[in-house]
Amino acid sequence: MAFLQRSREQRYAKERFNLLLLDLEEYFFEQHIAWHVVNPDRGDQRKVRGSLKICSKSLIFEPDEVSRPIIKALGYFQKYLLNGLFLSLTKIALRDCVTIDVKEDKKPRNPFTQVGLFSVAFTQVCLIKEKNIVTPYKVLRGKNGYIFQLEQAEKVDDVVQTVLQLHRASRLDRLADQTAMITAILQSRLARTSFDKHRLHSITEVSQMECSAEMVTPLVSNPGHVCITDKCLYFQPLNGYPKPVLQIKLEDIRRIYKRRHGLMPLGLEVFCTENDLCSDIYLKFYKSQDRDELYFYIARYLENHVTEHTAESYMLQWQKGHITNNQYLLHLNNLADRSCNDLSQYPVFPWIIADYTSSELDLLNADTFRDLGKPIGALHKDRLDRLLARYEEMPEPKFMYGSHYSSPGYVLFYLVRVAPEYMLCIQNGKFDHADRMFSSISETWRNCLEGATDFKELIPEFYGHDVGFLVNTLKLDLGKKQGGELVDDVQIPPWAADPDDYLQKNREALESQYVSEHLHEWIDLIFGYKQKGNDAVAAHNVFHPVTYEGGVDLNSIEDPDHEIAMLTQILEFGQTPKQLFTKPHPQRITHKWRSISRSSSQSASFVDYPVSPSEESFEDLTEESKTLAWSNISKLEIVDQLQIHKEAVTGIAVSNNGGSIFTTSQDSTLKMFSKELKSLQRSISFSNMALSSCLVLPDDSTAICSSWDNHVYFYSIAFGRRHDTLMGHDDAVSKLCWHDNRLYTASWDSTVKVWSCKPSDVSAAKRNDFHLLTELEHDASVNSMNLNYVGSLLVSGTKEGTVSIWDIASNQLLHQLRCHSGIVYDTAFSPDSRHILSSGEDGFLKVIDVQTGTLITSIVTEQPQRCFCWDGNVVLSGSHSGELLVWDLLGAKVVDKIQGHSGAVTCIWMNEQCNTIITGGEDKNVILWKLVF
Repeated sequence: MAFLQRSREQRYAKERFNLLLLDLEEYFFEQHIAWHVVNPDRGDQRKVRGSLKICSKSLIFEPDEVSRPIIKALGYFQKYLLNGLFLSLTKIALRDCVTIDVKEDKKPRNPFTQVGLFSVAFTQVCLIKEKNIVTPYKVLRGKNGYIFQLEQAEKVDDVVQTVLQLHRASRLDRLADQTAMITAILQSRLARTSFDKHRLHSITEVSQMECSAEMVTPLVSNPGHVCITDKCLYFQPLNGYPKPVLQIKLEDIRRIYKRRHGLMPLGLEVFCTENDLCSDIYLKFYKSQDRDELYFYIARYLENHVTEHTAESYMLQWQKGHITNNQYLLHLNNLADRSCNDLSQYPVFPWIIADYTSSELDLLNADTFRDLGKPIGALHKDRLDRLLARYEEMPEPKFMYGSHYSSPGYVLFYLVRVAPEYMLCIQNGKFDHADRMFSSISETWRNCLEGATDFKELIPEFYGHDVGFLVNTLKLDLGKKQGGELVDDVQIPPWAADPDDYLQKNREALESQYVSEHLHEWIDLIFGYKQKGNDAVAAHNVFHPVTYEGGVDLNSIEDPDHEIAMLTQILEFGQTPKQLFTKPHPQRITHKWRSISRSSSQSASFVDYPVSPSEESFEDLTEESKTLAWSNISKLEIVDQLQIHKEAVTGIAVSNNGGSIFTTSQDSTLKMFSKELKSLQRSISFSNMALSSCLVLPDDSTAICSSWDNHVYFYSIAFGRRHDTLMGHDDAVSKLCWHDNRLYTASWDSTVKVWSCKPSDVSAAKRNDFHLLTELEHDASVNSMNLNYVGSLLVSGTKEGTVSIWDIASNQLLHQLRCHSGIVYDTAFSPDSRHILSSGEDGFLKVIDVQTGTLITSIVTEQPQRCFCWDGNVVLSGSHSGELLVWDLLGAKVVDKIQGHSGAVTCIWMNEQCNTIITGGEDKNVILWKLVF
């Protein structure tokens, strides 16, 4: 992970100083070259050259000599002899300063004498990174005095005035007053400076906006100036650290996200990669308007270069196996405001494996895995019972868990071996007690199961490739346990040969069949509908109210001290991710489904849900030919173009032998065209009103047409005459479907009716006896309808934009969604019955998950798509302008445009092999297409 890479870069940098040596919420303002004068009153006086850092709460001196330690002083100033400045890499806490006594040199200055000296006295010193080795801080207690000298003596007055000002801030009684005064000093410094235009990459660049902001990295913030031009995004630190300016070319940016920072909408994270978890820069703005303006400018630049993905679009990619479980979790974390730059919102990953004792890891055994349908705190029954008993007795607001599953402390617990300075930063220069350190995978899992206050999940590093966080490469002194055991490398389970093998097996487990079947259950808990409300209570997934987005309104807190204390508590305790889903998350699609179920699991397997009958059919030659056809669907060529109607074409059907094409039109006629003879064979008029759709029965004996006159007409192909009429609706019949001797009729009278009707009876000389089996009621006129491949599910779309999914066996409404703001033009199931695609008058294409009724993807188009066919991934649609458009659903974009009709494409037909297309349009034409590749 990039977090580990950043830690290594800091570890091996020549400069030992970094912002982690500051206190939390402290700013580094400026630095000066200075000397530490050693033994000033003795004959062996010498000077140690280094850098003096002036920070909002302390002074730090970093010696140039690596062998000398950085000194962090925690006492009080006895006096300043204004003639210079000094520090060793020393940190002096300004809040404990007693006096600052400035003495002027009244004697005539000799250029060869020392000038600008001052002395400092304090009661406690921490020696840090001696010989550039990271260890817990060594503390020297007792009164100590130091003398320093600035290289530029003329700056001494300004430096001391700054220190005096910061000292006054540190001595204020109330924390809120201290914070307010330091903030005012910072804003004053930012106001007196601006972005240096000489730092622009090119003199031809045009500045678009400038503002003040802070660059955020884990545990620290660095103030400075942001500038965005027509070419680049720049950040210039106020202190020039770690470099004078950071530059990112706009053309390199791939993703941007707005972030909550400190519970406020002030963050912006910029990525120059597609899949990396860690960003290239994380900025925190002082005004949300500045953040939004910068976001808008970058987004406007990117809109023609990069497709913005939503949680729903990633969900569809994951369901279809185009991204891994690992990638999907990374994307969800990103969308939920989780960032490796914010330890209070670090990406969260689940514990997957529950077996840490076996010598072999069996990924085909369900008992190997943790139950992903339960939060960590609910996995152990005895502990859960105790927590529930406490929960029932607790006054409002109730919460089940006193700690969170992700917090800065937990993240650094895992990463201490690769990022020790981060733990030293939050632990006041010390590592945690050895018995509480991360030393064993199995012990950590056991404590998460049984511990009274331990409910932590994992971090992405457990499913990565870098073993650094498991191996004590730095030879850190992490202490000795009560039993005498030294804490060194993390002990791995017996089924892993070494740390690399452990991570490899973790990755295999994450992508295993069991996890693919059940990962959606964990997503429901962390990012989904079981995160809040009654569903969270039922799932035993209730945390303290302050951890949830919107749980605390900081603006409503009148006491500034209370506001700061509340914010500190929230940041240290951890935060629940932003909620991404409010309905149950769909399950992942896997072919050749062999469900691995836990005996204790209450969730139903998807194999119980109606799906295509033959799993093996996905592997036959027909499917291979379909896949090949859809991968080349853009290579359509017009074979023939027919002008056989006087009004818009409304329906297309083809006989099973492929010899005859049947079309209906608003001119009220049914036409039969011979493909072999290339001539019109029949033209039949049933009424004076438009025909809306048609179909041919499986034995090629009968064509059936629906009409706006409320009737359904049966035409005998063999006898060349209308055979029967079904008067079954009170308004226009809009669509017909046929399956297994049943006729389905959709109507503007707000119903879909199912009729029993045998083909042999239809072709007989006697009148037919139609039996109404069921009537599916809607709230508006039904305009479109379709069946899934096996006829077990029906989807309908209304003129008011509602899409409904029905179970045919029980005649029950499974799901109903308001998908469009106008007419639903067309609806269809994917070949595997897992998804439904709908197109609407509002110009949207929308994908719905059949199992959960969740709207997965919403794609805006330039114009309405009147009809379509699709293979579950690629869509061939007929547009309002007459073009055929090829869509990549996963990429949410048009891949190709094929010119066809001069008016809207109103209907489309595709053969089983997916290599022949027939379209009809408002231009009265019927076009025959052939796939040529």
